[in-house]
Amino acid sequence: MWPWEHAAVGYVCYSAATRLLAGDPPEGDPVLFLAVGTQFPDLVDKPLSWGLGVFPTGYAAGHSVLVLLALTVLALAALRDDGRQRNAVPFLVGAWTHVAGDVVSPLRAGEPLGVDRVLWPVVEREPYPDDLGVERGLVYLREYLADLGTADVSTGLVLGIALGMASVVLWLVDGAPGVRTVATRVEAVARQLRRR
Repeated sequence: MWPWEHAAVGYVCYSAATRLLAGDPPEGDPVLFLAVGTQFPDLVDKPLSWGLGVFPTGYAAGHSVLVLLALTVLALAALRDDGRQRNAVPFLVGAWTHVAGDVVSPLRAGEPLGVDRVLWPVVEREPYPDDLGVERGLVYLREYLADLGTADVSTGLVLGIALGMASVVLWLVDGAPGVRTVATRVEAVARQLRRR
């Protein structure tokens, strides 16, 4: 899945859960932690694989349900008596929706579930060819653009676009949480810089 697809899935799930459990749309700070969480597995594994060659593929420790389960238990236990759990939960929701999305995303191409992607270190995936770093990212981008350019638009592509649009609409209906938070922090930093 692409970063924006992970963000979309995470936001839709988190917004629905927040509305269901709290009766209100998500708030700014938690949404920012959610956004980071939706990218976390790739922020860990892709540089370690594509850039440093530590892992043979971009699906390793950051995507591992075993590692993520341990991280979840540790984070919730460590932050149990602390107000920071309010932001840890959306981060964890984002990470879990990322991993779940990577498991089901092969279905869009008519392939089986990608369960092997999330079972590191129990299951090792076939290593990538020699194309690492930017080259590996460009391989995926070329494939994606080729799919966009074909007259036979796949169901997976249509679903991805529809999900993206639905998540943006939901985010707007929720009041665009996170925008005011970022703007306030940027203004505070700008004020501090002007004082110097």
